[in-house]
Amino acid sequence: MNADRPKPTPAAAPAARASHLLYLHGFRSSPGSAKARRMARWVGEQRPDLQFLCPQLPPSPTEAMALVAALTRDWPQGEGRVLMGSSLGGFYATALSQTPAWARSRAVLLSPAVDPARDLARYIGEHRCWQNPAESFFFRAEYVDELRLLKPADLQAPERLLAVIAKGDEVLDWREMQARYAQGPIHLLEGSDHGLSDFDDYLAKLCGFLRL
Repeated sequence: MNADRPKPTPAAAPAARASHLLYLHGFRSSPGSAKARRMARWVGEQRPDLQFLCPQLPPSPTEAMALVAALTRDWPQGEGRVLMGSSLGGFYATALSQTPAWARSRAVLLSPAVDPARDLARYIGEHRCWQNPAESFFFRAEYVDELRLLKPADLQAPERLLAVIAKGDEVLDWREMQARYAQGPIHLLEGSDHGLSDFDDYLAKLCGFLRL
């Protein structure tokens, strides 16, 4: 009697939660930054099963990318691995998102640097870490060329990249960031600052985007 009745369309399976999160800090920053520590605390409280990695990045962009590749070599491929990067770390996360190993990964970019080769060319020399002034490093001229080589020309799958941009950013031009990531989702803040001191206000939204 009901042989011709169309079969109901099966409900789509819910997206699997991420299992691995890589956080990349910015220039002169460290795993001790406020946002990195906040993410580590969130993982401990909300997702203790999640593997969270926030390495101290060397000043050389080439060495930083090599370190990240080595540390995540055994991570599962696909949507289970996700990224979060701040400022220069946002630039690194963008570059990683365009590589085969991260081709299906989502990324949250916090005040992402758009052209660090241009911006950091005037910072060649010795610098101290924001979180620990006793620690210093030397930013070499050749690192500018390394940054230039890392910059992707076009962004593939921009819908996987959520940029958090503050109009009150005192370090980077929010209009340039907005133009760079215009093809994907943007969380635009009317005020705030480069460090995103109101990070907690939208942390849940960011974690939801990453499927944490």
